[in-house]
Amino acid sequence: MAGGPLTGGAARRPFTTLSAALDQDGHMRPLDQALRRLRSAGRSGSAAGPDHALGAALSQQGVGFAAIGGALEDRWDQAVRELEQCISPFSGPNPVLSEGGVYHGAWIESTGTINAEVLSRFAPQVTEATHRLFADNLREDGLMPYKVTADGPGFSQIQIVTPLARSVWHHYLLTGRDREYLRTLFDAMAAMDAWLARHRDTRGTGGVEAFCTFDTGHDLSPRFWGVAERCLSGDATRYDDTDPLLPLVAPDLTANVACQRSYLALIAAELGEDPQPWLDRAASSVDALWRECFDEDDHLFYDREGDGGMRRVRSDVLLRVLACEVGDDAFFEDALRRHLLDRRGFLAAAGLTSIALDDPRFDRDASRNSWAGPVNALTMIRSPHAFEHHGRHAELGALALPMIEALAHADRFPQCFDPWSGEPGFTDVYSPAILYFLDAIERTSGILPRPDGELWFSGLTPTRLNGDARADAVAYRRTHAGVTYELAADDGEVAVWRDGEAWLRFPRGWRIVVGTDGDVESVVGLAQTAVSGRLTVDGVSTPLELAGNDVVAIHGDSPGTRTSIGVVTPRH
Repeated sequence: MAGGPLTGGAARRPFTTLSAALDQDGHMRPLDQALRRLRSAGRSGSAAGPDHALGAALSQQGVGFAAIGGALEDRWDQAVRELEQCISPFSGPNPVLSEGGVYHGAWIESTGTINAEVLSRFAPQVTEATHRLFADNLREDGLMPYKVTADGPGFSQIQIVTPLARSVWHHYLLTGRDREYLRTLFDAMAAMDAWLARHRDTRGTGGVEAFCTFDTGHDLSPRFWGVAERCLSGDATRYDDTDPLLPLVAPDLTANVACQRSYLALIAAELGEDPQPWLDRAASSVDALWRECFDEDDHLFYDREGDGGMRRVRSDVLLRVLACEVGDDAFFEDALRRHLLDRRGFLAAAGLTSIALDDPRFDRDASRNSWAGPVNALTMIRSPHAFEHHGRHAELGALALPMIEALAHADRFPQCFDPWSGEPGFTDVYSPAILYFLDAIERTSGILPRPDGELWFSGLTPTRLNGDARADAVAYRRTHAGVTYELAADDGEVAVWRDGEAWLRFPRGWRIVVGTDGDVESVVGLAQTAVSGRLTVDGVSTPLELAGNDVVAIHGDSPGTRTSIGVVTPRH
């Protein structure tokens, strides 16, 4: 019943302490075992070295994780140790994030954007230094480097995917609003926007053009069969003009710039400038995207070729565009039903594929750097924004759990995964996979601070996974606004402590949203099916039932209005 009030009497119920939390046989329950382990000397520090930038940052953030049973705790520790290997001062005095694996340096498509944005919750100083790396190496004509390595910046392609302005804005909000940082990045991004307008709209469509394969980072993708890997002569302003199909008006590049401009408008307003020119440019980019690249029949975005035709390759371009906040809620739901949650489309055994499974050009080989079919860690780390932007928390949780399972079973953090089995493929110590794992744990069964000041306590615990990926219980710790929070959860219940004092209890399958004032603001249904239970806050208990994606507002001790959008389930 959308929009109606929930009724149900609140009652004061005893909130059991750790020492009293025993089952009917007198045994400590898994939830309380996990909390005890989290508080033990063995879990009191970070798996990273205390003198390393990551170890110091994790200690400052108070981040910790523990699990009872299974391999998740060991894998979390491995993730932290290997993330430490991806952070070093390879280009200047400050430690910055590198891509990891076989990629020695920072790439704007990933390292400097979505990877750094996730890292901002764990090591914010490293994120800021990584962002500044790209601004500091801006070319005189306004081109931002597509990568920075120990050998210096690279400019042979643009390689943009996640909007940098969004990552910068979120970091700014999350870390105390450093205006000097914001101004420095804004000026660099404005210069890059002007460069793109001058050099990447040669056909005057208003879209952004791809000149080569590496402009979008789509190595081996059939999207770029017959197209050179790099721009002509390594010059990002040139393409092979003997190819009649070039340049391509690229939907992912165009969506990137549209979203980038909308966030540049926010930043301009914050800096006291007029946001309207940026909003107008963003609207123009969105118009070009729909006009040039959208196919009504297939409900997909395709490249517009030089001769006017469409390059009909069903690829992860769809998710890239959606992650740039293109389309309304109804459009996103339709994309889920038609493509993303279709087992013949993009939904693999674990994760989302880079080419549709039923495309005859699909190639599952995950042993190499390939966007021709395998699940890529970068696709997965980009996915939360697309889903959460439209309130699709339950679908995102269902997508994340098989990936958590795959990584728990894996012996490394790879770039590519076999779409049929979830087994690890190409490379290791790859920061997007490492950060995706840390993000997925925090987003499903941890404590996640949001740029808007909210704090999420999530209870989609990994207690129903297969094999040694399954935990009996997990516990998570984080310090936020000077308060230390601890969350412990098993297969039935989730509990939260605030500075050591019992505070919240709720059933598995819910998320509690806490506002900037530290009070419970709402409850969200994370499970795909309805979950009934009681929300207990400081001993006051209220019965609730939430279907997947339901959001129930909480006002003091009482539930308020409910928003319901339903759940899109996978189809085979």
